[in-house]
Amino acid sequence: MTVPDQDSRQTERASVSDAGEFLHHHTELPTTRPSQWLDTGLSWIGKAASWLWLVVTGVIIWAVVSRYLFEEGSVLLEEVQWHLAGIGWLLGLAYTLVVDDHVRVDVIHERLSLRAQGWIELFGLVFLLLPFLMLSINEMVPYAINSWSVDETSQAPAGLPNRWVLKFIIALAFALIVVAAVSRLLKVTALLFGFPRPIAVTSDNNNREEPS
Repeated sequence: MTVPDQDSRQTERASVSDAGEFLHHHTELPTTRPSQWLDTGLSWIGKAASWLWLVVTGVIIWAVVSRYLFEEGSVLLEEVQWHLAGIGWLLGLAYTLVVDDHVRVDVIHERLSLRAQGWIELFGLVFLLLPFLMLSINEMVPYAINSWSVDETSQAPAGLPNRWVLKFIIALAFALIVVAAVSRLLKVTALLFGFPRPIAVTSDNNNREEPS
């Protein structure tokens, strides 16, 4: 390999590294005491719900073995699969907002200053996300109550009873996202206005981060 080739590859690696340093989807917001309390509870719920995926995997294996090895299909097992998968996914939505790992399709936000990102977050939370969530919950709660009042069950003859449970989980999941959005809003206001007061946090490597 010639020297120019080595130089070009080193330059390419450096440019990729620089891009990774400056372009990331996380907005480094300060932590506040109320947000820390809310995030702790939501993280516990999200991590607990993640164990449902192991249960889902076990049910799927059980259903496949029963169908193809013992020739015994089960509508009940099929419905248990998608009920548990739906619950695990729904209860994990708030957790993704807490850790800021939800999907972003953004080519402008990540290039802006932290305060500019904060103003965008403030607008999005107050005028887009929270109104949408409140409207959704307003529709979902009566939807779940109606299902409970008529004791809705699966339309399949051998399906699951108590279909209203999943519908209440949908409303609960959106309520948890509201809590996560309020927690993030408090971080944004701490960044932009200094209220609530930012607090120091300890990272995993025991380094102290000063209040913003």
